Amino acid sequence: MNTNKLKWSYIPIAELNYKIPFKPLLNDSETGMSILKMKYDAGFMNPWHTHNCAHGMYVLDGMLSTSKGDFGPGEFVWFSEGERMFHGATDDNEVSFLFITNKPFDIHYE
Repeated sequence: MNTNKLKWSYIPIAELNYKIPFKPLLNDSETGMSILKMKYDAGFMNPWHTHNCAHGMYVLDGMLSTSKGDFGPGEFVWFSEGERMFHGATDDNEVSFLFITNKPFDIHYE
């Protein structure tokens, strides 16, 4: 699959009045595990939240700013199920990344 040729879809986040761009790469119908290519616009921050699923983020380009620190191209960060976190792009650069979940995605804001 050539992700450069896939069109962006959007995950609406009503609480933030924002739509997160993504390209679906894999969705396992048995486990709910998924892999998405995603991007955050420069300055976008997904504020403190939790997920019932664990998830990892592998940075493709830009800088991912998270509650665990900042991560650049080629770096990976993992968040456990139920872990409290924030993540987003730095003010001056958008960031693109692979988003990998271990089961169906959900999000709960504080």
